[in-house]
Amino acid sequence: MNDKQQQDKEFFKTADTFIDLANDHSNKQDSAAVGSSLLYATARFSSFVVASHAKDLESFESEIDHAIEFFNKEFERMLKENLEEYKGVFSKEQEQPKYQHLIKKSTE
Repeated sequence: MNDKQQQDKEFFKTADTFIDLANDHSNKQDSAAVGSSLLYATARFSSFVVASHAKDLESFESEIDHAIEFFNKEFERMLKENLEEYKGVFSKEQEQPKYQHLIKKSTE
């Protein structure tokens, strides 16, 4: 396994630990509230990362716009990838769609 493959493996392993924790919280509260908490935690930790790489207030402030642009683009790219992947949840070819128990049904 090369370095890039090892980094990718660690990346997804770490992400899965956060997803597992979010799923645990979703058993106790609304998943939308859990998602909002994850977004807040992501913003908070991302701010820490930017601040921890700055040598002083001036360099921190000079990176704010770049950081916002970077994180927004990355979030949008990752969200699009995952939404595209989740289209398979609604596949007509499956006898019972994956995650059917999570799909909201209309009450007509």
